[in-house]
Amino acid sequence: MSVTSVNWTLALPEIALGLAGLIILVFGVLQREGKGIVSCTLLTVAAFIGCGVLVAVSPDGVAYAGTFVNDGFARFMKMLALLGGVAALVLTLSYRTEERESLPFETAVLILFSTLGALIMASSANLMTLFVGLELSSLSIYILCALERDDVTSSEAGLKYFVLGSLASGLLLYGMSLVYGYAGTMAYTGLIAAIQQTSALPAGLMVGLVFILVGLSFKLSVVPFHMWTPDVYQGAPTPITAYMAGAPKFAAFALFLRVMSGPFGAMAPRWQMLIEVLSILSMVYGAFAAIPQTNIKRLMAYSSIGHMGYALMGLAAASASGVRATLIYLAAYLVMNAGVFAVITAMRRKGREVTSIADLAGLGRTDPGLAAVLAIFMFSMVGAPPLAGFFGKLMVFAAAWQSGLYVLVVIGAVSSIVGAYYYLRVVKVMYFDASAEGLDRPARSLLFVSGSMGLATVFFILALGPLMAMARQAALALGG
Repeated sequence: MSVTSVNWTLALPEIALGLAGLIILVFGVLQREGKGIVSCTLLTVAAFIGCGVLVAVSPDGVAYAGTFVNDGFARFMKMLALLGGVAALVLTLSYRTEERESLPFETAVLILFSTLGALIMASSANLMTLFVGLELSSLSIYILCALERDDVTSSEAGLKYFVLGSLASGLLLYGMSLVYGYAGTMAYTGLIAAIQQTSALPAGLMVGLVFILVGLSFKLSVVPFHMWTPDVYQGAPTPITAYMAGAPKFAAFALFLRVMSGPFGAMAPRWQMLIEVLSILSMVYGAFAAIPQTNIKRLMAYSSIGHMGYALMGLAAASASGVRATLIYLAAYLVMNAGVFAVITAMRRKGREVTSIADLAGLGRTDPGLAAVLAIFMFSMVGAPPLAGFFGKLMVFAAAWQSGLYVLVVIGAVSSIVGAYYYLRVVKVMYFDASAEGLDRPARSLLFVSGSMGLATVFFILALGPLMAMARQAALALGG
């Protein structure tokens, strides 16, 4: 991989997306009040598609004095983040609240800049690049969570996420300062060299690594850094919740994988147990805490905690196969998660949003198509073959087993069985409970997202070959 001090073309997708965001922002300001959301959203979708094309054709290399890297791993994670952003944007087109007919046009612009931060995170080759991308993404999400200023739950969600997110950012920054102080560099390549040159690692370096793990774990909402997740998922507008459960988590996982497999890869025996503990706690807590939930958005919050625990199994394996398995799992999670939130966004009765699981009663009779799609997603999240979730879980379980993490695999299997209860309970409510009043007819955009994600979930096996090839290239880029 050639190293160039300044090669701005490697960051062309990010530069183009940032310029597009500024143009869309000016365009939205010039629109009549309340009339810019559709046009700004469509322009943002077009910008994401154009950025995706640039990402696909971008060459490998290192730029900006070694702070920015473009390789197969970065491209894979960027495509996942862009796809998650597009899905969330489409959901905003049909979202309505009791107070207003649509979300403000700034929604699309904020999603764009948050995704831009996610792309920078995926190409991070330096701890400072890591922090800049993370904060750009996080600051936009803080605002997105509190978009509904007249809604107490939305304001509460934004405030909680801001306060706790600021604390996590402070811990991350403190960990970075410790690593820099003991290693003398913030570049990943420099950290690798510094760690390999010493036989006795300084305790301060280990402490710094722990603080970095804490900061990234907060963004992934893994236990015990999950406290913000249920309230924020419930309070934020549903399309924003869908976005938060996708692109930012993929970017945080990109950092996790790049940092732990790269500069701290030689220290794997020292951090492997910590990742195992985070994975176990997340899987178990996510499974059991979701059982008493009656709100489907809170249910999905605890579900996401559990899914991040499963994805961490691949990282805990500390192997190339583990990295590949995690990437496949994240791809499967993308299609399942986007589809579920499309159905949740479609849950409206007489124009009013409903989010109780009981509101799905009898959906199998009143809207068979929507019920069938949601049932597919629920079975996929359980891990039923031959759906997308099955292949994701199979691969992370296999990677952990090959690395000798037998206890982790057993706990993951038990957590999956427990999780099957609350996923299948949704199916039971739709098909076997007494019919509630029918839901409103979903908008075409919601039908498109739920239907396309449903097909992707069912026929995931057809894309498994190309995905495995891309995941293999991504793992090789990390040194696997």
